[in-house]
Amino acid sequence: MNKTVSKTELDYEWVALIIEAKKLGMSIEEIRLFLLEARQHT
Repeated sequence: MNKTVSKTELDYEWVALIIEAKKLGMSIEEIRLFLLEARQHT
């Protein structure tokens, strides 16, 4: 599921949120699962 995205396509608010989640100790997989679960409840 690796997908390369050019810099112009990045949403910098999402990047900032992911960086903060990493600082709090969340793994990339935990972040991914959180986002998937949130999407399922919308």
